[in-house]
Amino acid sequence: MKWLDNLKEAVNINSYTANKKGVDAVGRLFRGWLEELGYECISFERELIGDHLLFKSARGGRRKILLLGHLDTVFPPGTFEGFSEDEEWVYGPGVCDMKGGNIVALEALRYIYEEFGSIEDVDFLLVSDEETGSDDSRALTSEIGREYDYCFVFEAAGENMEIVTGRKGIGTFSIEIEGRASHAGTSYAKGIDANLEAALKVWKLSRLSDLERGSTVNVGRMEGGIGANTISPHAKLLLEIRYADHFEKERLLGALEEIVSTSYVEGSRARLGGGIQRDVMEPDERQERLIEAMGRICGEKFAVESRGGVSDANIVSAEGVVTIDGWGPFGDGDHTHKERALKSSFDERRRQMSAILRYHRQKGDIA
Repeated sequence: MKWLDNLKEAVNINSYTANKKGVDAVGRLFRGWLEELGYECISFERELIGDHLLFKSARGGRRKILLLGHLDTVFPPGTFEGFSEDEEWVYGPGVCDMKGGNIVALEALRYIYEEFGSIEDVDFLLVSDEETGSDDSRALTSEIGREYDYCFVFEAAGENMEIVTGRKGIGTFSIEIEGRASHAGTSYAKGIDANLEAALKVWKLSRLSDLERGSTVNVGRMEGGIGANTISPHAKLLLEIRYADHFEKERLLGALEEIVSTSYVEGSRARLGGGIQRDVMEPDERQERLIEAMGRICGEKFAVESRGGVSDANIVSAEGVVTIDGWGPFGDGDHTHKERALKSSFDERRRQMSAILRYHRQKGDIA
């Protein structure tokens, strides 16, 4: 199976996000495979991370489709490497997250090329830093993404081959707190305790979580102070918010600003840093219409789910593009040394995406 050989070749190259050499090597593999299908590659070169690659197809006047994936994985060299397989599963870094998904997209495009002799109005964007939050590629993905009518993202499918219609938004913030140092024994009252201010803010922040609404606030790290005999002059909190809709986003951001601006320990001061990393991807009626159309095209009903984790689907969805994620194979153990993907799910996803792209080629639209 050609796809299996291609997957093995890609997985056997370490593409940890900070390993620019490895990420670019995987990018060259996909560049070679996609240029065989008539794609033009536009490379957005980067010095410290892998280059982002946009593969442009010919234009034929149809609605424009963007396929979206990432080249990087989470494991540094020497920690979890190499491809293996048995009768049912493939194993290795990226087999489901998301070199496997990229291979599904590649195979669907090959099917279209073999049938029609060309690919038109279907482009493919591969970024290099998704696993570290897409800090560099976010603006590029936003700019490119808004040019398209539909976006299919090839993160892993659900356990029952669900596609993903919703993802929580996420923001990462820091709070730096200034107090005043003093001797804890001789001048206790002269100090302004930054650690105490931090603790009170953590308590306030923790009360913002609302699991019924799908919102969480997690202070994942806190630090501060000098020693046991000194009133703490400084402290710092690192926290994350996640939310399932725009109403909750505004509630959390407003409460966060209020907590930061309030001095619970008189004389302390605080400064907020950070911001929204990826905005929420909410299911909507346009998605529903697209999924109904895909069901008619493929002759089956698609199961759907929302996820608490984020992906670059959040970025394109925020630009108003009809976006559906989860088009990769089913796998589990991603971000662990047990990452694996189900072989049969590659064939299922390739068949579905090929049928959708074939219909788009013939009719000029999907929904």
